[in-house]
Amino acid sequence: MVDLHTHIMGHMDRRTNTHSVRGFLEQARVAGLLEIGFSDHDYYEPYFDFDLIRQVAAAYPDLRVRLGIEFDYVPGQEQHIAAMIDRYDLDYAIGSVHQINGWLFDMEGSSVEEYDRPLKEQGDEIYRGYFELVKQAAQSGLFQIIGHLDLIKINGMRPESDVIELASGALRAIADQNLCVEVNTNGMNKAVREFYPEPRLIAELASMGVAFTLGSDAHEANRIGENLGVAAEILNSCGIEQVWSFDQKKRVRYELV
Repeated sequence: MVDLHTHIMGHMDRRTNTHSVRGFLEQARVAGLLEIGFSDHDYYEPYFDFDLIRQVAAAYPDLRVRLGIEFDYVPGQEQHIAAMIDRYDLDYAIGSVHQINGWLFDMEGSSVEEYDRPLKEQGDEIYRGYFELVKQAAQSGLFQIIGHLDLIKINGMRPESDVIELASGALRAIADQNLCVEVNTNGMNKAVREFYPEPRLIAELASMGVAFTLGSDAHEANRIGENLGVAAEILNSCGIEQVWSFDQKKRVRYELV
């Protein structure tokens, strides 16, 4: 089992240090992981310490430790993202959408009214806008993984139309660019109380030949590997028999058993 989406610095409530890295790696062992990836948010770049992670990981030869960054994709920032990727010896980059036109919809207490005071847009329009950004992230050529594909549902907002229709352009772009989609289990800790993406989207992506990886989105050591076994069962139910990791941006396959 692999967990490629973890945040050693959380929401910048701690710095990377030997104790915190060991805590993540020890929990990875407890969770039975073969591999763990560290993928802090791009906006914490001044505090990245990949060298320390590598040093501590050397004492855990039973774990494959990968290094990545989760990027908050915003149109127009592609050169900035590409330059950051080039500055580091990364195994992978995760492309995620956390905001729409400056509305940070995944922040605790966020609401549609905060985004849309003058327009009162409906759920369908917000979903279309969100998935258009996911499509652009996929088409950018910057990322190996698309993070929490349907994060827009985080606070329980649902569209009236079929989500597969609303997401169709993003799904096609992901397939065309041969990207991985993570099954991210952290939605179980949010108001929506389900994984990202929902099973119907997983099944649709599977039918398009899209590959998958796994991520807990853990911001604390005790959530490393959380619910990944359940995520694997969902993938199996959709006919998926393997998940993927990355070594220097090249895919590494793990069979689901």
